Amino acid sequence: MRAVVLEAPGRFAAVDMPEPDPRGRAIVAVEQVGICGTDLKIAKGDIPVAYPRVLGHELIGRVVTSGPRRIVPEGTRVLVDPATSCGHCHACRADRANICPNGALLGRDLDGGLAERIAVDELQLHPIPDSMSPSTAALVQVLGTCVHAQAGIRIVPPDTAVVIGLGVAGLLHLQLLRAQGIRRLVGIGRSEWKRDLALELGAMAVAPPDLASEVVADIAGSDGPALVVEAVGTVGTLAQAIELVGAGGTVLVFGTVTATKGAELPFYQLYYKELTVLNPRAALPRDYDRAIALALAGEVHLDSLWTRSYPLDEAQAAFDRLASESTALKITLDV
Repeated sequence: MRAVVLEAPGRFAAVDMPEPDPRGRAIVAVEQVGICGTDLKIAKGDIPVAYPRVLGHELIGRVVTSGPRRIVPEGTRVLVDPATSCGHCHACRADRANICPNGALLGRDLDGGLAERIAVDELQLHPIPDSMSPSTAALVQVLGTCVHAQAGIRIVPPDTAVVIGLGVAGLLHLQLLRAQGIRRLVGIGRSEWKRDLALELGAMAVAPPDLASEVVADIAGSDGPALVVEAVGTVGTLAQAIELVGAGGTVLVFGTVTATKGAELPFYQLYYKELTVLNPRAALPRDYDRAIALALAGEVHLDSLWTRSYPLDEAQAAFDRLASESTALKITLDV
């Protein structure tokens, strides 16, 4: 079968690979793979992997061969949960399989979805209807991780929330907060057109990073926001989140921060404001089911976050565009 592998940082190649081993697993014909910030960091070499590696963890496909338990029938269109877990460790038994120490992520620790077919445990399959458009389906996996992230927060109207970073994840977080009834929403981002999109999707106000403090103060007043979502993944934006959030508030660190330098964190503010810092990872099966339900109900608008798709053999061009072009949001590969 055809696949695209990352041979080294920044270098992709189209190759022929053996068919996946079906023993004890379901076989899924991959239809669509989304590219996200984690993929870009893997491709750049910031997140180490064993080479060659088949990237891709945002997977939509169709079941070719059911697993041994026949949980999901053949022919079913599915979202693939990209995380594996052992099922018997302390984390798994405590309903925290997303942080299983024996687990792995497709496209990072195991070969992922930039291939024609993939073998996975049938418990990783979440049916989605054929009526869901490809542009909507492309966003459901990342929406599931945002649903999981917000499961740990406590925010109610008329609280104010701020989202730093108006890429795909930030705009999804904004919409999820809006769906919870939060109206005092502020979006912070460098791109003017993304700020405009944030307003269309429910933000009360937006601002570039250098004007964030005064715009947030206008909306939240002296109490400050109850929640700041960091959706960029840099030390500098994490520092800004800590500075912006109000006393007793919560900082939700959704961006994957891999750098150890670049800005100083205001550690004293963590103590002085008695902040809660959440650093969610991945998602649980119920989060993906919830994401599918939200998308089908129209509670979040996903189509507007999809930019375009590339053929599988043009993976290099797709990654290069997403890494270099500020006008792109979700880019997918058609397999």
